[in-house]
Amino acid sequence: MKTLIASALMLLAPGLALAQAAAPAQPAAKPAAKAEAAKPAPKAAAKPAPKAEAKSGTAAVKPAPKKPAVAKAEPPSSRAQLKSEANQVATGIMAAEAALSPEELAIAERVHVGRMPCELGAFVTVTAEPASPGHFRVEGKGFKYFMVPVATTTGTVRLEDARGGAVWLQIANKSMLMNQRLGQRLADECMSPEQIVVAEAIKKNPPVSVLEPLK
Repeated sequence: MKTLIASALMLLAPGLALAQAAAPAQPAAKPAAKAEAAKPAPKAAAKPAPKAEAKSGTAAVKPAPKKPAVAKAEPPSSRAQLKSEANQVATGIMAAEAALSPEELAIAERVHVGRMPCELGAFVTVTAEPASPGHFRVEGKGFKYFMVPVATTTGTVRLEDARGGAVWLQIANKSMLMNQRLGQRLADECMSPEQIVVAEAIKKNPPVSVLEPLK
């Protein structure tokens, strides 16, 4: 029996020896694995960023900014110059016509203004022009005139519109409007309040006619 045990031990001894020799080698492999795990992984090579524009002969060329168009000032035409000169001449003529003499201004002070009743139910309105001293507007149904005083030898107040061909005559007891071009009266027997008073006085005391014989 002892002989069998001894024989078995002898057979097992080499295996045990081999097992003891291989056992310490396994722990040594772990530090190696740890060392390899501790090493940082190699960084991936950074890819170059794509260039915004390819440097080649076929690269797109940016168009140059356009300059704002500037309108050239055109010289005034000869027609515009003639029109401007004509307006200046007309303005000068109007200014010369607007200037009244002291005698004409004195006549203007005697002109009766306001809305005056005339014969046949007509009316004439005489208005002083505030912007032009001595000038008047004579208006009625179907007519409108811009008039200035004109001196007379009889002392009668006379207003004229040379362009319209109209004349306004004012005496003590009445006024009338005439169109000289047409040769007709536009309004007659027109009376202001002052003329009405004179007309009533004449009716009460009619003047002596030079043709009547003296008594």
